[in-house]
Amino acid sequence: MTSAAIVQKLWNYCNVLRDDGMSYGDYVEQLTYLLFLKMADERSKPPYNQKSLIPSGYDWQSLLNEEKRP
Repeated sequence: MTSAAIVQKLWNYCNVLRDDGMSYGDYVEQLTYLLFLKMADERSKPPYNQKSLIPSGYDWQSLLNEEKRP
């Protein structure tokens, strides 16, 4: 995925959050948190293999599992 595609996807998320009534400051906070979780997850995989400091249940994988629940 290119940088431009990532930026476009991020702005699309911002538009969804704004349309749901969130203010700029609120959705920036939410998206920053999501990016933090995703970066921590990526750094726990090869080639970095770093131990994640995010507690189980609050990590990226847990968020993905919540999304899949009916």
